[in-house]
Amino acid sequence: MMKAVANTFDVIIVGGGHNGLVTAAYLVRAGRRVLVLETRELVGGCAVTEEVWPGFKVSTASYLASLLQQKVIRDLELERFGYKIDAKDPAFFSPFPDGRYFFMWQDRAKTLAEIAKFSPRDAEAYPKYEDRLERLAQVAESLLLTTPPNFPPSGAGDFIEYLKLAGRMRGLSKKEVVSLVKIFTQSAADFLDEWFESEQVKVTLATDGVIGANGGPRSPGTAYILLHHCMGGVGGHRGLWGFVRGGMGAVSNAIADSAKSKGAVIRTNATVSKILVRDGRAYGVALAEGEEIRAKIVASNLDPKKTFLELLNPSDLDPDFVDGIRKFRIEGTSLKMNLALRGLPEFTALPGAPGPQHRATMHICPSVEYIERAWDDAKYGRPSQSPLIEMTIPTMYDPTLAPQGHHIMGIFLQYAPYTLRDSNWDRERKRYTERILDVIEEYCPNIRSIIVDKQTLTPLDLERRFHITGGNIFHGEMSLDQMFVLRPLAGWARYRTPVKGLYLCGSGAHPGGGVMGAPGHNAAREIMRDS
Repeated sequence: MMKAVANTFDVIIVGGGHNGLVTAAYLVRAGRRVLVLETRELVGGCAVTEEVWPGFKVSTASYLASLLQQKVIRDLELERFGYKIDAKDPAFFSPFPDGRYFFMWQDRAKTLAEIAKFSPRDAEAYPKYEDRLERLAQVAESLLLTTPPNFPPSGAGDFIEYLKLAGRMRGLSKKEVVSLVKIFTQSAADFLDEWFESEQVKVTLATDGVIGANGGPRSPGTAYILLHHCMGGVGGHRGLWGFVRGGMGAVSNAIADSAKSKGAVIRTNATVSKILVRDGRAYGVALAEGEEIRAKIVASNLDPKKTFLELLNPSDLDPDFVDGIRKFRIEGTSLKMNLALRGLPEFTALPGAPGPQHRATMHICPSVEYIERAWDDAKYGRPSQSPLIEMTIPTMYDPTLAPQGHHIMGIFLQYAPYTLRDSNWDRERKRYTERILDVIEEYCPNIRSIIVDKQTLTPLDLERRFHITGGNIFHGEMSLDQMFVLRPLAGWARYRTPVKGLYLCGSGAHPGGGVMGAPGHNAAREIMRDS
């Protein structure tokens, strides 16, 4: 066993995902001596670029950017460290079985013309819908960089915090307040039904309500997931999503380089096996090889179950807290597939390549009912026979990611439940990969003929590769009872934990998942307040 080195650092960050790196970058700027420990050979967590096949640089897991907070980008000078993003245009392309198709563009007038093909009434309603969502997103987005108040409130100071929160809604009309309450509780389908009549318009918008969620478009709470995906932007333009130059690893590398430029130390291939606790206070970590490293503060970027159930002794925590963490819902239902292509997919609904469809997020989900049936399969432990499929081709914006004349396609799929009834993913992976290609082939008949190689990452593979419990990309379900003051548990939503000196800085803390950097930013602020 290697000899421990006491008090070498002020703060140890367990896990080099993007939020952990954000926490490190802020703390080192505040004069703290910071060490980041990452178990993999590269930093970034799920926001990484990997050369899966020679010459193909793949955003293996996370694949689009929008939610990364402008304050984080500005404070950490990420553009100086290589962060560059190209906004998608068009935003969406949806082909339908009847041969029609639908685009959504950055240009609202072009989008309205597309909507009018399906419903003139919906084209009239859409600007009002977008403006309403913009207003609600502004209120919700104002909470992202806020530390949740204590819940339940225990003193006058806590009640003042709640009054401040209420004040954020002061500028909303009565209709907007009602919409805000509804969007936190309604299903995505019910919310959209109030605005639109066209199935094609509704299903294109509904996809954002179920991405990464354990629920269908008619499940209560999915309206908030829809709003969550509208809270970001690219270049100051709200609601836009884009491709990061160099893949998603360029986001993490920019944050890491920003942190290192101020003196943070980042170690890869360094697996933390235990958070060291004495008399109720964290004092460092032990690595799998036996080395112990001391620090006054430890911040975990791992999900709550890994942090509390694997890295701590049960005796370090109250039994009720442990029971709550055990009940924290964290099984994922998303599958990521990556393809190396020698050409571009040809859509029956819109032949020709390259075309604007290849620059968009391409949806295969012809109706809200189709997605709901896909969820029905997952509810009973089966991968969706006809899944919702979201496809992107980042090489349309950054050709350096693949050899000349070749492309990368990322496929994000709902639903693939982590726990399968009567089977497991090691048995089902190959069969289900072929089923996914069957579904894509119905819309793109040439897809199999242009595949050079493929990678399928089921929830089990996501868990193994990225060390996220249950393969959940959000570090836990983003349902109403696991959000804001309840994330991860009531009374413990302020980044602090029952162990003094131990903090949560990952997506298992408010405001949840997505490459946004907000949990890391907020945790750093609370650590600085306490030390």
